[in-house]
Amino acid sequence: MPAAATIDHSTLARLVEDNALRATHVIGRPGGWGIVVQVGRAARPLAATRSGEVRVFKRLETLVGYLKGVGISNFDVDAAEFNAGIVKASRRPDASAALKHAHRAAAHDKWFRAEVAKGIAQANDPATPWVSHEDAKAGWAAKRAKLSKPGKRAGGGGA
Repeated sequence: MPAAATIDHSTLARLVEDNALRATHVIGRPGGWGIVVQVGRAARPLAATRSGEVRVFKRLETLVGYLKGVGISNFDVDAAEFNAGIVKASRRPDASAALKHAHRAAAHDKWFRAEVAKGIAQANDPATPWVSHEDAKAGWAAKRAKLSKPGKRAGGGGA
């Protein structure tokens, strides 16, 4: 069906709230289950929010939970086109890597925030010794001079 003939979740919720649905049909199809609602004489399938395409639920239990959540508890089921052999659990091989990356990022963020908090606490401590800008510049100039001498390397060794 073309996208113009579909309804979205918010429209379905308003129709239920206004008691405007004549009937709700759960239609089996290859790959899962769809919802078609009867509004007046028109039959409108439910569209997925992101894609706008007709929404397909892979599991009937998920669809029933969705309908009950919207406020629809009575509906009919047509399983004539449903093919259980086609329904497969979707696998996302990249999901594991993405989840591991998210956990590493969260751990790093936690560590970083703790380090910043320690630095702020140290900076606010009146007993913390401070180094002037001139002293810091002089210290780095001495280190650069020492490292730039012939035979000296950053690794500390020399011939």
